[in-house]
Amino acid sequence: MILESTIQPTQALRAALGPSLVPALTILCHPSLERVGERALLLDTDATSGVLLSRLSPLFGAPGASRGAPLGDAHLSRTPLSLHIKEGGGLRLYVGQSPTVVAADGEVIRGEREFTPEEIERGVVLELSDRVVLALHLAAPSEVSDESDLGLVGKSPAVERVRREIRRVADLDVPVLIRGETGTGKELVARAIHTLCPRRQRAFVAVNMASIPPSLAGAELFGVERGAFTGAVSSRLGYFAAARGGTLFLDEIGDTPPDVQVMLLRALEAGEIQAIGSHRTQLSDVRILAATDADLEARIAAGSFRAPLLHRLAGFEIALPPLRARLDDIGRLFVHFLREELRLLGEPDRWREQRQDGRLFVPAALVARLARYDWPGNIRQLRNVVRQVVVGSRGAPALEAGLALERLLTRDSQGGGAPVAMTGEPHQGDAQAADAERPRTGRPRPNSERRRPAEVTEDELVAALRVCRWDLKAAAERLRVSRTSLYALVERCSRVRKAGDLAPEEIAQAYRECGGDVESMVDRLQVSRKALSRRIRELALADMPLASVPTGTR
Repeated sequence: MILESTIQPTQALRAALGPSLVPALTILCHPSLERVGERALLLDTDATSGVLLSRLSPLFGAPGASRGAPLGDAHLSRTPLSLHIKEGGGLRLYVGQSPTVVAADGEVIRGEREFTPEEIERGVVLELSDRVVLALHLAAPSEVSDESDLGLVGKSPAVERVRREIRRVADLDVPVLIRGETGTGKELVARAIHTLCPRRQRAFVAVNMASIPPSLAGAELFGVERGAFTGAVSSRLGYFAAARGGTLFLDEIGDTPPDVQVMLLRALEAGEIQAIGSHRTQLSDVRILAATDADLEARIAAGSFRAPLLHRLAGFEIALPPLRARLDDIGRLFVHFLREELRLLGEPDRWREQRQDGRLFVPAALVARLARYDWPGNIRQLRNVVRQVVVGSRGAPALEAGLALERLLTRDSQGGGAPVAMTGEPHQGDAQAADAERPRTGRPRPNSERRRPAEVTEDELVAALRVCRWDLKAAAERLRVSRTSLYALVERCSRVRKAGDLAPEEIAQAYRECGGDVESMVDRLQVSRKALSRRIRELALADMPLASVPTGTR
């Protein structure tokens, strides 16, 4: 049953909004944090009064619940704001005589403000009197469900879609390719599939292909016979054998070496594996789940990934949404991680504290700033931020942003470069360029227009790589070119170095002088972090005591 504050849409509105998504308000922050995640659907047929927003209305409840309650905070006025739905799918907010101070995406609204359908689809952050934070977004009316959340936090339409796809494919013994940006929870999805599949009583083995040296990848996956190569003093089973009867999760599948791709293809096609140095084949008897944040099609075009392997891996694909597309889930995720971190600190009930002076333990302004951020590192980055805030606020009466978070959220007003996210990933762009590229909402504009590579100058290419700290994926998105086109631009540009071009002595010297810190090495050598990490593994620098790493030449 849909929440009783919902009014069914007119035929015109249904045609404008589509059959499944409707405007909604979801609580991102509230003096009672238990209410975070509650929502009210905003389908209104009364063009005169609209949907009234105040201390007393509308009613908010858990998605799918049949009953709800108003916001109820005494600091909000009883005199309502009003939201009017336009026939084209947009909304207009009237402040009217209400003394409630309302801001949309950080800008105080005086009089009225119109929200386009594109803004609502992207999501708008509303702040009410610095006490309550709401997300204005599109949601799917949902029925009450007793099904498990599968370990995934969130109720956004995109997450509900992922849950449906997990349930549809879990009991089928077909390979699944999980695609999504870094930090979106690809391994959580893989574990959820394993938990629901007939193999759930057997092993779940997770392997990060990017962490295995290319020369050892075949032996690590398929095992090795004694004497197969120098150093193989005994036979050893691989990950396929360890996962026999269960599930093998291959993360970062795009980093699989070409020769191992051939072996994986045979394992998928024939269900057989062959240990390195052995003449005998064995049945693999594993279910393969794979994940990547790479553009595999671009890698196929570049010749570094095999098309038949992609076709075999993608027996079924699940695409994970980035956090910036899940505005209504940010409050739910924030409270989830907040409770976890406080529990680890031995303060499990502190998140419920009500202060006598009326101030909030979780400042609404802090949550609003987090909701407006783009989260290039997605859920993993949000978790790291919450940990930073909780630890940095120990002993304080309320959560404080701290210098590290301020650096993350505040762009350099002088345009001197982009702050580095807590994940070690770049914030997308410097202040001046980002301000030019963004709509006034502060949230990312859809990147629908691709540029021709010939339009990108060398200066622009170098500047984008520097701003993105040599992350090729981020630079390609910034320049609005495909990853394949960016690779070609880099190859032609004499001013850009690649990790593969660096002499071992130079890498060793930087490793020693940077104390093994890869992020510092990226800034010093100005090359891709992923490619540099691969060179470090190939040179086995991490296996040496730091003092024994050669200093190189000067």
